[in-house]
Amino acid sequence: MSKLVAFAAIQGGYNIISTVEGEYKKALETYDASTKVGFPNTAYYLPVIYSLLGHKVETLEDIKKPLEFARGLLPPHVKGSNHLPYLGPLLDAGMAALLAFEIKEALRYLNEPDFYFHSEDPDTDAGKIWLGAADDTVFRKRGVEFVDGSAPGFAAIVGAAPDPETAKMIVEDYQRRSLYIFLAAGHNGTSVAEQLLAADVQIGWNTRIVPFGPYISSAIFALGFANRAAMAFGGVQPGDHKKMLLYNKERIFAFVNALGDVGTEWGAAAAGCVNWGFPTLADTDIPEVLPTGICTYEHVVANVSHEEMCQKSVEVRGLKVTVSEIEIPCSFGPAYEGERVRGADLYAQCGGGKTQCTELVKMAEMNEIEDGKVIVDGPDIDKLKEGDTFPMGIYVQIAGREFQSDFEPILERQIHHLINYIQGIMHIGQRDISWVRISKAAIEKGFTLKDIGVVLHAKFHQDFQKIVDKVQVTLITDKKKVADLTKRARGEYKMRDERVEKMTDEDVETFYSCTLCQSFAPTHVCTVSPERTGLCGAYNWMDCKASFEINPTGPNQPIEKGDCLDTKLGRFKGVDEFIQKASRGAINTYNFYSMVHDPMTTCGCCECIAAMLPSCNGVMTVNREFAGETPCGMKFTTLAGVMGGGASSPGFVGHSKFNITQRKFISGDGGLLRMVWMPKMLKEEIKERLDRRGEELGVKNFSDMIADETVATTEDEVLAYLQEKGHPALDMDPLIG
Repeated sequence: MSKLVAFAAIQGGYNIISTVEGEYKKALETYDASTKVGFPNTAYYLPVIYSLLGHKVETLEDIKKPLEFARGLLPPHVKGSNHLPYLGPLLDAGMAALLAFEIKEALRYLNEPDFYFHSEDPDTDAGKIWLGAADDTVFRKRGVEFVDGSAPGFAAIVGAAPDPETAKMIVEDYQRRSLYIFLAAGHNGTSVAEQLLAADVQIGWNTRIVPFGPYISSAIFALGFANRAAMAFGGVQPGDHKKMLLYNKERIFAFVNALGDVGTEWGAAAAGCVNWGFPTLADTDIPEVLPTGICTYEHVVANVSHEEMCQKSVEVRGLKVTVSEIEIPCSFGPAYEGERVRGADLYAQCGGGKTQCTELVKMAEMNEIEDGKVIVDGPDIDKLKEGDTFPMGIYVQIAGREFQSDFEPILERQIHHLINYIQGIMHIGQRDISWVRISKAAIEKGFTLKDIGVVLHAKFHQDFQKIVDKVQVTLITDKKKVADLTKRARGEYKMRDERVEKMTDEDVETFYSCTLCQSFAPTHVCTVSPERTGLCGAYNWMDCKASFEINPTGPNQPIEKGDCLDTKLGRFKGVDEFIQKASRGAINTYNFYSMVHDPMTTCGCCECIAAMLPSCNGVMTVNREFAGETPCGMKFTTLAGVMGGGASSPGFVGHSKFNITQRKFISGDGGLLRMVWMPKMLKEEIKERLDRRGEELGVKNFSDMIADETVATTEDEVLAYLQEKGHPALDMDPLIG
């Protein structure tokens, strides 16, 4: 490899370390050594340092040790007489630079707390486009996509393209491959993030185009995200640097695109990324590192044209990405799901309270439908003028040898995601309250309603191969026919709801497992029953049943529940036997209906975590989105860190939002009437169900009796509120006893 590459990277490492040492010295002169430092709302401290060194940086004093370690990594400068291979020193210099970058960004948060905009999406109107480090709420929401395959990897782009159109072309090419795009640094006074905004491309976590920061040091947030994924979803322990870097090489398919002049600091950063197995591809004539060794293939590739940048990147990284060949005029993929069609961009719409928009999926016989047939029954979009509204019914008929009527609502829910995957189309809601907004840009590209049918046909075949043989789609825009479909659909919805709502655990002999999260919580085994949805909220009993039908070797396996060993607490012989095997002997038993006595194990992806409040004779719960303090003394992130790794923790349990109002929710401990506190946002979200379930238990307006953060943040304050409201938990048997 080129001596010039090693010289530049090592020199860059020295420069970066010296700069950060100076900034650290100034910080110590300005602040007390005990001053708190870190990235906002995360339990991972400074994640690169924490994951590789096992060192928790919480104060300015804590920075000293990793900064000295980084200085110690710097190799001697390359000399003319040095005939040793350069890759080892290159990697060390790069790693030193990246450790220093993370410290630099921590100091930036200390000195300029408002520099980054703390949100999932930028505030472009206010000029706040840089988002900085992802907090744990964003990470948990997005990180799992790197486990379930919906996001195979990410492209870290530093610098700027020659013009906004080129930047848009490169980014959209990655979006079509379902990759995340992480942006940092700039070139010639601009950046890819700014170029995309100039090209009217929406950026932010919701579109998978994440503008981390304007400096090359901001790229450390991408590596921190990758290392957090390894700790949370790969079971890698902090400080196990070898396993950490191997996990990233083998599981997180990422790479760097350097657009613009590559100086010594960029060179050091590129060398550092090689430690992760992440290669760098540049559009300029820089010295290459072509031999394999750390990365799957080449380490640094130069002179890559912008037209070839995406394809060459995935090729060099060894990433096998299947691009859906769906013949519609608009771009298509999960990256567009968070895209919004705002008023100024709107061409036409249906539903949303303005017209009726209804969706229905029904099973058909094989000879009743023609596979791939898409019918538009009524005027298509080309018959409308800008600003028009129209009614629409989406009627999908599916035939398959393995298809069952139980699968209808499962595939029907997919319509929301799949329509949102079309660039320039926004879909909200489901069933008979859907809302579809079509942008001017989509119309300009030639979008028609028939394209919705093309997408549904293709994706149902691709995503549900085992159970789907034929798909026929009818898009209805005739007002009377939409009304007829809606009347029929509401009858179907009612039957489905009654069937699922009335199901009890006693009605079935089979529960289902979910072990998807074992990659990051090895001892966790989630068991899903009709009256206990999955902790993540993504799976109920019907979903798991369908998942098993689709993938018999997947994470959702049937569990014969067997004899009931404890009716009150919900313990079953078959479940015990299954979890003993599935947890490899780590967990011998747990109870379905109790959080006090051997509760179910909890993973890090649960929607909510419940905890006992002993002095209130009740329990509280907190949802992931709530970032504040709770009466149990711990935030959600702390609770998840303490007991979210697959442990059965008496007094705590993870659960879904829906589970709160299911009949068996902690029924072994007294049930829903034990609930004494939850965040206001959660209470408002499920208020109707809370009150309905409360009335079933003999308590009217039960939601009003539950304290929230507006009236109580300590256990004593909760108790006073309960006494004022006459909460039923105060008169129940002792929770512990």
